[in-house]
Amino acid sequence: MTTSIAKLALADGTVYTGRGFGAHGEMCGEVVFNTSMLGYQEVLTDPSYTGQIVTMTYPLIGNYGTTPLDLESSRVQVAGFIVRELTQIPSNFRSDCDLDSYLKKSNVTGIEGIDTRSLVRRLRVRGSMNGVLSTVDLDDASLVAKARKFPGMEGRDLVSEVVPKKSFEWSEGFGQFSEQVLPARPATKHVVAVDYGMKWNILRCLTQVGCKVTVVPGTSTAEQILAHKPDGVFLSNGPGDPAAVGYAIEAVKGLVGKKPLFGICLGHQLLGLAVGAKTFKLKFGHRGANQPVLDQRTGKVEITTQNHGFTVDPATLPSDMEATHINLNDRTLEGMRHKKLPVFSVQYHPEAAAGPHDSSYLFEEFRTLMG
Repeated sequence: MTTSIAKLALADGTVYTGRGFGAHGEMCGEVVFNTSMLGYQEVLTDPSYTGQIVTMTYPLIGNYGTTPLDLESSRVQVAGFIVRELTQIPSNFRSDCDLDSYLKKSNVTGIEGIDTRSLVRRLRVRGSMNGVLSTVDLDDASLVAKARKFPGMEGRDLVSEVVPKKSFEWSEGFGQFSEQVLPARPATKHVVAVDYGMKWNILRCLTQVGCKVTVVPGTSTAEQILAHKPDGVFLSNGPGDPAAVGYAIEAVKGLVGKKPLFGICLGHQLLGLAVGAKTFKLKFGHRGANQPVLDQRTGKVEITTQNHGFTVDPATLPSDMEATHINLNDRTLEGMRHKKLPVFSVQYHPEAAAGPHDSSYLFEEFRTLMG
């Protein structure tokens, strides 16, 4: 690994100097943090991180390398990557590449050797903010000016940057390591999964519980989705501001009451907007694999994987929708359902790649809704 000086500049004028790894270059983005101890490759390849520079709070990253088996999409999606200490020699029988080389091949820039505790404290106090990560321009004033010009996440449609170009079929389930989470069932139901930037493990979960899955682009209309004659429709996660994705909101409006619906993350937010609720941006978001959520129907607490910067305002839910899950850290809405129709959604990630499997039962609930 050849090292170079790298700088991270925030829009508030703060500049961190460290060592560059991965690709040589420069990228602007919203600087956020993830509290997971592992799963960095799943984080890197999650399309919901499009437009974001991700900080890992766990101090040692890269110790188990990377593997094609842990991909959540076809490529690295983050704008940049920040770690305290990069492991140069991974130890893992599944690994085929170290993290530095993996980011080089993906043309993504990383920085190590900065005080990530200081950075995360700043983001928690002041909120997620725009920044620029560079190994090219090392002038502090220039970098801060670029960070301040970056448009940010609010009002931006990032879904159009990550949707698949055309529909396709998915049939891959779990491997041997995960069979016990959701036992495999024969495919007896047909689900159309609307892809706004979907993690692949969601598709594996749907396949695992007995669904034939057709994936369609998130730009599809309700008529195009229903033309596949599905037994149910799934609304996926994805990046950016849900209120900016007007075409998706209109499509979801046309699906409510037509077929059983299940939404995750951005899909949950789009469903909320489609039924008349409002969304707002969180101060620093929820990103990690340790968020406690209360299922208000059962009184059980689930430890969940999350990745979102926006949320549905529960005070704006219409009378025919009810809150089902609440975040125990800040009381934000984590799940809702329609009181009469087979429609429900959650803000967190029950497919949990990587993370706990407390919430995998939701895929079984969706399967049951389809009859």
